[in-house]
Amino acid sequence: MGMGNLARMAQQMQAEMARVQAELEATTIEGSAGGGAVRATVTGKQDLVSVTIDPEVLDGGDVELVQDLVVAAVNDALRAARALAEQKVASITGGLRLPGLG
Repeated sequence: MGMGNLARMAQQMQAEMARVQAELEATTIEGSAGGGAVRATVTGKQDLVSVTIDPEVLDGGDVELVQDLVVAAVNDALRAARALAEQKVASITGGLRLPGLG
């Protein structure tokens, strides 16, 4: 494989990575806890967008429970966002874990 082909492949991979990053920014993923009582939405870039709490959860007055549910819902959404990003990057790299790519 010549250097020209290698450079062209690198450019194609960079273009694909830019496309995937744009897709991830536009994608939202929801995580939940407490059977859906608390829902967190993040982008594919792992930015928290919103947290929704069912008012019934607040009726109990258990602040620690609500806090735990929020943390669990956010972590659930972030795990899903990371998995989506890894899946998209792997489709470009053929499963190779290249430094700096995702």
